[in-house]
Amino acid sequence: MPARRGRPRRASAPGRSATTARGGRSVAAWREFAASFVRAGMVPPADTGLAAVEAAEGAAVLLLAPQQALTFTGKCRLRCLYGAVRVLGFAIGPHQPGLPVFSPPTHCALALEALPAARPPAADPRQLRAAARAAMRAHRVRRQARVKVMARFSPECAVVLLEHLDTPVTRFLLSLPPLSRLFEAQKKEESSFTTEDAVLASVGIVKCSPDNGLLVSKSMFLALEELIQACCAEDEGVPVIMVCGPKSIGKSTFNRYLINLLLNHLPSVEYMECDIGQTEFTPPGCVSLSSVTEPFLGPPFTHQHTPRKMVYYGQTSCEQDTERYIDVVKYVFNSYKKEVPLVINTMGWVKGEGLLLLTDMIRLLAPTHVVQMDVYDWKAMAPLTPEYVHLAPGLYTKGKQQGKSKQMNLSAAESWKSSEGEEDASVPDYKLLYIHPEFPRAGVAGEARVHSSILRDMSILGYLGHLQPPHTGSVLPLHSFVPYQVPFNAVALRVIHTDVAPTNIMYAVNASWVGLCRIPDEIRCQNDGPVLLTQTPVCDCLGFGIVRGVEMEKKLYHVLTPVPPENLRQVNCLLLGNIAIPNCVLVSQEGIEGEIPYVTSEYNYNILGSGKLKKKKHFKKREYSYQCDYT
Repeated sequence: MPARRGRPRRASAPGRSATTARGGRSVAAWREFAASFVRAGMVPPADTGLAAVEAAEGAAVLLLAPQQALTFTGKCRLRCLYGAVRVLGFAIGPHQPGLPVFSPPTHCALALEALPAARPPAADPRQLRAAARAAMRAHRVRRQARVKVMARFSPECAVVLLEHLDTPVTRFLLSLPPLSRLFEAQKKEESSFTTEDAVLASVGIVKCSPDNGLLVSKSMFLALEELIQACCAEDEGVPVIMVCGPKSIGKSTFNRYLINLLLNHLPSVEYMECDIGQTEFTPPGCVSLSSVTEPFLGPPFTHQHTPRKMVYYGQTSCEQDTERYIDVVKYVFNSYKKEVPLVINTMGWVKGEGLLLLTDMIRLLAPTHVVQMDVYDWKAMAPLTPEYVHLAPGLYTKGKQQGKSKQMNLSAAESWKSSEGEEDASVPDYKLLYIHPEFPRAGVAGEARVHSSILRDMSILGYLGHLQPPHTGSVLPLHSFVPYQVPFNAVALRVIHTDVAPTNIMYAVNASWVGLCRIPDEIRCQNDGPVLLTQTPVCDCLGFGIVRGVEMEKKLYHVLTPVPPENLRQVNCLLLGNIAIPNCVLVSQEGIEGEIPYVTSEYNYNILGSGKLKKKKHFKKREYSYQCDYT
């Protein structure tokens, strides 16, 4: 029954009225009747400390006891009204605006954890209750919800407002049939469905097992503690942290967690992406340097943005051209000003030439800390101690005991020496931190929730989602946007990953994903074009686009891109790499009648360069796999 308003009066000596006695027996009878349903399993008992109450349409108030956590999948906007909470390492208090939170089942589930209360010891509990009530009132929480929350409130708990989240990017992703259930839980883990579950579902999130969330091992906790201390103290200069390890070991999740923790203490952190196969802030195939000032509480496709420096390498692996990869990494790293800590993510290629290349990277970038993530038996790679890096050969640099494995061309070798000094340097001076992840399937690439190619496509789709207008509830198909017209002779053209005959270059460019780049040389053409480069330049990339069509009569490229016009004016080069447009962009758009452009079922596959659209079925048929027919 609802609590009576006002302070209850104390019962007088034995002479209570018959009405009062009957009322007390009636209340006790109702409580016993309700308890019988709980004992029978028809209504599960409430989770002590966790209370979710509907605050308004599409909004809920969540009450968390100290250090209690809610692990969930879905998406919502999170605002802390009272106390403090933490999500993926980032602490959120009442002074901060609402933050978008994305926790799809394709990735490690996020957990919302209440932090211990930081308040003066002499704080008046009545004033704290009044502050919590006022915060809920200010955010238009219904009176009934406020009463329910305050009935279980204690000054040590946290009060959080969760709101339904709808962004142009998520609307676009969910409009594509293969991703229409992207944020839905795959199955309900328990047969019971509590009132709290219903309230959370109305916001857009589903409670799941803590085992699906981030499991912080002891070695990870100790490494994070030391890194945060080093970044805040800066006793020996600004730290440069390189994170390395094999595929599917958790490097990306660790980087997000580390940077979010650092943002609790620092205004910004620099992040350098060297993993061209699984990029964080850009579509795949890029090496980039980003200045991070806001927490990232979701997977890469939810926070695509233009970095401070970016080069389009054009492939998801550098095995075919490691020398150009080193040139690109060096070009991007030179933009780092050493004013704030830098976190460097590396590739999961750590065997054979990949390990040699990683040795070169450590010598080139000179980190102060190397975080090596691997399973306990060191199956993937030997410990990267400073002594090991000093003695072992690199792919292009010499070790103390052995020579280098490959010979650079003369210009690259001279450039390396001039900036890094002699190749035979002294023992590298960095602190090696070991992390042994303890989550299930750690380091087993074939056991990942989702295949890496699917994640790459989702990053591209997240980037294309920025084409959507911000304030409309509907989704516009890509074919409805008007592309830019670019004259042939206004931009240079280069295919990165293969040789294409000049007579076939337009067939290759049409309906392709291209990097919109800026080269220092002026584009000079005696005729109407096209202008073809003979070598792949190492140059700034300002964004990406789709060549929707090539108009031969008027000598025009039709390019669809979310890059703003003021940046497009600087573009004078189109780079075509081995990154394909996701298949669903070609076959799953709404509003196309008749034959789909660029897609056919009648084709001669004996023609050189032709091929079928591959149906991606890289999902293990296990409980943790993300089921999706990604055609």
